[in-house]
Amino acid sequence: MQTLDRIGQWPVDNASAAVMDGSRGIAHFGDRQRVYQLASVTKLLCAYATLVAVEEGAVELDQPAGPPGSTVRHLLAHASGLSFGDRTVQAEPGGKRIYSSAGFEVLADFVEAETGIAFADYVAEAVFAPLGMRTAALVGPAGHGAQASVDDLSRFAAELLRPTLVSPQTLAEATTVQFPGLAGLLPGYGPKRPNDWGLGFEIRDGKSPHWTGAGNSPATYGHFGQSGTFLWVDPALDAACVVLTDRAFGDWAKPLWTELGDAVVADLRGRG
Repeated sequence: MQTLDRIGQWPVDNASAAVMDGSRGIAHFGDRQRVYQLASVTKLLCAYATLVAVEEGAVELDQPAGPPGSTVRHLLAHASGLSFGDRTVQAEPGGKRIYSSAGFEVLADFVEAETGIAFADYVAEAVFAPLGMRTAALVGPAGHGAQASVDDLSRFAAELLRPTLVSPQTLAEATTVQFPGLAGLLPGYGPKRPNDWGLGFEIRDGKSPHWTGAGNSPATYGHFGQSGTFLWVDPALDAACVVLTDRAFGDWAKPLWTELGDAVVADLRGRG
């Protein structure tokens, strides 16, 4: 697969990428060990650690957490009513999809309190260590403070395609729309009706424009980060794509990410 070579023409100083076919890496680009700031792709890692905590019985999805009336499920699905950047309540829980990094900080505090383990350590023990993600670390807030190499984020993508840390049923729930029908703002892409989200995972559905390829299936899920990073998994293709760069997301990224996604999808379908 030569598709990833086009990343070399992108207006970025450094970039690394990988495509997973099932749990197998079939294409790579750039320095696979270079560590990048993940920005909001962090939310996927922290959400997954929370799902591990659910399976361990340390927390429950419908356990009260966050503002009055909110639960762990609300916080994961950006439906708690908390604002984007602080803990101001802007809506009733379940009433609107308000994308909230602050909500993930509240979630981290809650999991830490329930487990008695510092949240960064919990993520490391629950996700990074068992998957062999040696460069990965949560060095800042749970909403945007992780770093990792493309090889390590590929290991996480492989986990999403073939789960070992949580049950297939738990992952299926996490990648199914929670609180269907909620409208909200998709950062960088404007209002979406609906703005579908799972438990930490943004779900593509019929959103357009979108940061994934136009040819990606509606079931595609993942996240992108303001640091110029993204990870998507397309269950219809049994495949994933990870791209990490060191240039902040902006108008430069929108056409390039979509074009790359479409090229990857076309290559994967051709292989089939």
